[in-house]
Amino acid sequence: MKMFKFMQSKLFMVLPIMLTSILSTPTVFSTDWSTTELHYQYGNLRKAYQGGGSASETGGTSVLTLQHNSGWKYGDNFFFFDHSNYGKTDVDSLNGDSAGDEIYGEFYSNFSLGKITGKDIKFGPINDIGLVAGFNFAPEIETLYYMPGVRLAFDLPGFNFAQLDITGRIQDSSTKQSIKEKDTYMLDFSWAYPFAIDNTRWSLEGHIEYMHRAKQSIRGVSIDDRKAWWLSQIQLRFDIGHLWGNADKVFVGIEHQYWRNKQGDPNTTENVPQLLLVWRL
Repeated sequence: MKMFKFMQSKLFMVLPIMLTSILSTPTVFSTDWSTTELHYQYGNLRKAYQGGGSASETGGTSVLTLQHNSGWKYGDNFFFFDHSNYGKTDVDSLNGDSAGDEIYGEFYSNFSLGKITGKDIKFGPINDIGLVAGFNFAPEIETLYYMPGVRLAFDLPGFNFAQLDITGRIQDSSTKQSIKEKDTYMLDFSWAYPFAIDNTRWSLEGHIEYMHRAKQSIRGVSIDDRKAWWLSQIQLRFDIGHLWGNADKVFVGIEHQYWRNKQGDPNTTENVPQLLLVWRL
């Protein structure tokens, strides 16, 4: 019941904003371009706060992702939802717990100063600056984060896009464990670099994120800081659909995930390759 109330009051509060940004009046919000994908990944991910080492290994975790990116008159929107189906860790087995599922999502709306003003904003490798309004939501821990900030878009040879987001991270409410985080900040660099080898098409894409540490408290009493983390999720995609004349639809490859201090846990660091399948709708 508590989870249901959270989903109603927090997540469902955000969804109308997301849909409004993407689907609103055709004269203002019609999309210039749009890409929607389904991802399936499988690898031996770890769970944070399980003691670290082999005790945190899941033995195999499946992740199903819905990802959307689109451009409109004044900027662009991006969101994804992950559904992770974990294998059991040693701690889960010892406690008799089930493996468990998790849902996690992020949404970012970028307002391009170049598009809004109708002027080129270019200096050096930077070809645009944007204002970002973002949300991160994690129903399992019953909390929501606001991510306001700026975006620097780069014009790099051969890249489909390359951009750096600099945002705050502001917790809306305590987690279900009553943990409250102080405001902090995030840096995130993302890119996509397509290339060809003979008659085959490939892409190297992903993001690298730095999340600064945050002071924490439970009901006003200070506890250990949530540690800073580094997260990289880098995909090497092979356009298998191109082989049978249906390019840019089906991709296979690998995603490498490196997560130092996963979710702020100093005992848990991931360095895991995952099988990857992508279907572009």
